[in-house]
Amino acid sequence: MSTDVIVTVPSRRNRRWFSPLTLGCVLVTVVLAACALLGPWLNPFDPHTQDLLSPSRPPGDGHLLGTDALGRDILGRLIEGTQAALVGPVVVMVGGSALSITLGLAAGYFGGRVEAVIMRLVDLLYAAPALLVIIIFVGMVGGGYWGAVVMLIVLSAPAGTRMIRSAVLGQRHLPYVEAAESLGMSKPRIMAVHLLPNIMPTVVASALLEFVAALVGLSTLSFLGLGAPIGSPEWGRMLTENREFLELNPWGAIAPAILIVVAALSATVLGDAISSRLSRGKAE
Repeated sequence: MSTDVIVTVPSRRNRRWFSPLTLGCVLVTVVLAACALLGPWLNPFDPHTQDLLSPSRPPGDGHLLGTDALGRDILGRLIEGTQAALVGPVVVMVGGSALSITLGLAAGYFGGRVEAVIMRLVDLLYAAPALLVIIIFVGMVGGGYWGAVVMLIVLSAPAGTRMIRSAVLGQRHLPYVEAAESLGMSKPRIMAVHLLPNIMPTVVASALLEFVAALVGLSTLSFLGLGAPIGSPEWGRMLTENREFLELNPWGAIAPAILIVVAALSATVLGDAISSRLSRGKAE
């Protein structure tokens, strides 16, 4: 008597979704979210308390990453600065995605003159040097950090609009869209109820790319002195304030730089993993 044993081997896409890299990025995201939401309760030090008798101290004496030039605990400021560093990019991601989805769906579905007008506007914005435009805008109009956020929402939309329009064009003439049209459904309902769910992998990828671009862009502006205000524990601001004291305590500049890179890479990897997972779910 023989017994057949069936062994299920996970597909490459499954292995990719549950890879150690992806799980590591999920863990990083959870930790950063906890720091952003619960920072005041998790922080063992007041990030704004100065100790002028202990400036630029190396790690030790109760300070895991040492102190900055004003004697403030670097780890405490990193935890406190997580919210300042991530709130702006999240706002850009939400606002930019809403704009990209609206313009991309309209351009891909309606076509004709609507598509021509939208894509000419997109091409114009896409050709503009984003960082230079933001610097000029903030310098002339003001608004500081949130002025830069508003401009990033506008300037991040063109890339997402192109991606979403391309995805809509691939779905536009499929049977389910034509069936909805033949039933007399309104065009806004077709776009929102039928097209949008079927291009969700592209929407997720576009949104997280906008988050990464905003994180790097806002940190760069803070490094240049045009983003977060002086004294803020925002990561880009910490980087520029501590770069002159690398010899005394390099962690003041290295730690925020590492966090910017890790947060950006985690969002990129998660975006790819989630998009792949959604695409596989649609295929199944």
